[in-house]
Amino acid sequence: MHTESVAQWQHTHVFDQDKVRSGEKRSLVVIIITALMMVVEIAAGLLFGSMALFADGIHMGSHMVGLGITFGAYIYARRRARSQLFSFGTGKVNALAGYSSALFLIVIALYMGYESILRFINPVKIEYNQAILVAVIGLVVNGISMVILGEHGHTHGHEEEHEHQHEEEHGHPHEEEHGHHAHYHGADHNLKAAYLHVLTDAMTSVLAIVALLGAKYLKLTWMDPLMGVVGAILVVRWSIGLIRVTFKVLLDYQIPIEVQRKIVTSLESYKDTRVSDLHIWSIGPGIYSSAIGVVTKYPESPDTYKALIPKDTGVVHATMEVHMCMD
Repeated sequence: MHTESVAQWQHTHVFDQDKVRSGEKRSLVVIIITALMMVVEIAAGLLFGSMALFADGIHMGSHMVGLGITFGAYIYARRRARSQLFSFGTGKVNALAGYSSALFLIVIALYMGYESILRFINPVKIEYNQAILVAVIGLVVNGISMVILGEHGHTHGHEEEHEHQHEEEHGHPHEEEHGHHAHYHGADHNLKAAYLHVLTDAMTSVLAIVALLGAKYLKLTWMDPLMGVVGAILVVRWSIGLIRVTFKVLLDYQIPIEVQRKIVTSLESYKDTRVSDLHIWSIGPGIYSSAIGVVTKYPESPDTYKALIPKDTGVVHATMEVHMCMD
């Protein structure tokens, strides 16, 4: 009964999540490079007595695990993309991986800080020339990895948005976000997490080089553990920024106000249509699902109103409620 009619309204919720993403291939290459350099830096740090270099190696090792989370998330999302168990596909696996990687980074940063403080208390002899050489090599490797991952994975690690809310008569939320733009909306949070791992590696390599040079030529031996503490603080700060952004995606935080307004304006430009309810949330990098209610004296098919949603807003799934105004 109604088999043919029902079929024309049915659709998948894959949204291209079953395809191999460029970030998957790039993260695998970076994992291999990172693994090789990790072994070299840890061994050199222990051999030459440099806490900054050892911390850099441990940090790089932790990032290999973090990058493994990134790579694993890509594979999981792709292989489970067609599973009916996921209401809107596997796009949020991306944000979950980014969130998990950021938490892991904080744990590693705390360990770095702890080890550096211990080195303040119990300093050891450092083989400067060898340690500096390995640190420079580590920096070069991190630079190569950053290029491989691509600059669009870049993140400052802080949440660049300010907001306040107020309700208008229509009943749908109008949240104003101004100041800085929210760079993370519609982004590949998984790739950003991978880039953040490599970026912090590069940063600790720079700090290690500065500390070693200061200790060697200026006899400032305290710089080695100090740079370890500074590096740990920066890693925590960047990680918290990524956590805030991915946390919002996981909790179905509304998309930016300018996109909401664009959709509302388009809908309300049609005859006497007024938007009564508006919910739009991220279901993957750059794609959104929506539940929208409209009120009109002359109701038409839901498809009529769905067609009014601008294509460039990234809304790939829309549920439309059409209410007849009796006034």
